[in-house]
Amino acid sequence: MAEKMAEHMTADTYDFFPASSLYPAGWLLCQLRTEAEGLAGHLDLIWPDVRDSKWIGGDREGWERVPYWLDGFIPLAYLLRDGGMIARAQRYVRAILDGQAEDGWICPCPPEGRAGYDMWALLLISKVLVLYASCEPSEAARVETALVRAFRQAAEHLEAHPLFDWGKYRWFEGLIAVNWLYQRTGGEWLLDFADLLHAQGRDYVSLIDREFSAYEQPERKWQWDTHVVNLAMALKAEGLWQKRLGTPASDCGAFPLHMLETLMQHHGMPCGHFTGDECLAGRSPIQGTELCGVVEAMYSYEVLLALTGNPLFGDLLERVALNALPAATSPDLWTHQYDQQINQAACAPETEASVFGTNGREANVFGLEPNYGCCTANMPQGWPKLAMTVFLRRPGGILAALPLPARVETKLDGIPVSVACSGRYPFRDTVTYTVFAGQPVQFALDVRIPGTAASAELDGQPVKPGTIVTLNRIWSGTKTLTLTMSFDVTLDPAGYGDLMVVNRGPLLFAVPIEAVEIVKEYTRDGVERRAPYCDRLLYPAGHFGWLFAAGADAAEVLHPSPVPDDTPVFSPEQTPLAISMPLVPVDWGKKEGFAFCAADLPASREPLGRARRVTMIPYGATMLRMTAMPMC
Repeated sequence: MAEKMAEHMTADTYDFFPASSLYPAGWLLCQLRTEAEGLAGHLDLIWPDVRDSKWIGGDREGWERVPYWLDGFIPLAYLLRDGGMIARAQRYVRAILDGQAEDGWICPCPPEGRAGYDMWALLLISKVLVLYASCEPSEAARVETALVRAFRQAAEHLEAHPLFDWGKYRWFEGLIAVNWLYQRTGGEWLLDFADLLHAQGRDYVSLIDREFSAYEQPERKWQWDTHVVNLAMALKAEGLWQKRLGTPASDCGAFPLHMLETLMQHHGMPCGHFTGDECLAGRSPIQGTELCGVVEAMYSYEVLLALTGNPLFGDLLERVALNALPAATSPDLWTHQYDQQINQAACAPETEASVFGTNGREANVFGLEPNYGCCTANMPQGWPKLAMTVFLRRPGGILAALPLPARVETKLDGIPVSVACSGRYPFRDTVTYTVFAGQPVQFALDVRIPGTAASAELDGQPVKPGTIVTLNRIWSGTKTLTLTMSFDVTLDPAGYGDLMVVNRGPLLFAVPIEAVEIVKEYTRDGVERRAPYCDRLLYPAGHFGWLFAAGADAAEVLHPSPVPDDTPVFSPEQTPLAISMPLVPVDWGKKEGFAFCAADLPASREPLGRARRVTMIPYGATMLRMTAMPMC
């Protein structure tokens, strides 16, 4: 049969492969191993809120922190095929299932406390259990039984005690488990339960289309409607709800894109996310965004890419995952920030006031739980769920969704099939897909072409960036396909007055600032912080004020010595890609009233010397940095 190649902007709905089918490789595998060797892989050993949680019979936090941690630790363990980590994940999940009450209540709360228990924890643990069932199919039936009992009990509970606070604003997260159960059981009562969640939850269409004008400018006060994590999660809310209503898959992404456009217009950051420290913080290079918001935005884009087949969600995912995610953690993944800043001249507590809208003075410090521990528990989901999105499945086909190093092994029409992606994207411009079929079998291989490419060729034929290309053929034996892309270096408006930023493909670039690091070990509220999971205070040791001396045509792309696959690529010490730009030194200055925070705009634009070539590295590889700067 003749091959069919087609380009399209949207495709059929996709679904996620189980972790057992996926084999991360190259630098992506290194990120996962680094995470396992870092904070995410040790929270159940060192952090009381996970180690001694009420979820497993202890006396510490019994709400969101264990479910948050499991949401990343479970796929991490199974992707790495680490027997010890898998056993630890099983211990927690089985303790949670064993602790379910006779009436179906599954959260660690006594009967007398249920009326005041925020049901966000139920919605969160339900999607974690679904994830666990996909990783451990032998326990899927038990998870199904537990969730049926939990949701039937919750339906009765919510009639008397409607959703409030976090549960009200995150109601849609429950639809993930509801849909999973409905596909397995066909129980019509589940649709009624979904309707109940929707009726009691926050209406984000109303928030964005009728009420958002009140939130276009940031306010230094805490509000449910402007909470950055609520909004990052809610990017997928209407898409999931439209799926419940039977809306065509290609139409389920319309409102999420409109919502994102609205948020980015007033609160956007060049790293692909919107500010929120902790609530929407406007457009400023020194306002932050919360790490929880970063990983939740990633998950929203992953769900929406699978749900709608719109390749634009892949571009949005890459922008956040390859910039904002690594920027908020130390290269060894033992510490993280609560808030990251585009122009980040220091990571240290201010002496008195906080530059952040509703967060404390230590929110940009790299540590165990700076400002608040939610990001400590939630950050682990970032890299594993990204790895689980490299390949997606649909009836009769496979989508190569992200050109990141990994392999998928599955069966199509009973025939063993594998697709492997190799290469060093986004640091290099070529990736290779190796397709293997044990016997001749016809299926569609969909390949997403990143929309950030200037041009691209697949298998020697020109293809349009920002599309999904379908190769529908009979596959037999081993076939190699090469995706070659070209990327332009561009100097683009940052969204902060006349400040500009440097982009190449999905990557944002910044000038790294040499830092002096002070390690701070201490104990507070019974939680010990000691190296390597202690506070790391960073102060600038070098110059940090620059202006661009020329446009993008003066940029020189540098390819330093290859970084070994067992070395993290997001590190100031060595990075696989850099850009040399002519810059002029100036006295940028500090924000008035602050000891360490850079000013919003340079205090002076008077050159302190001649233009010189300065090496800019990927934003995600920096800890202290200047990213947004004006032209000379």
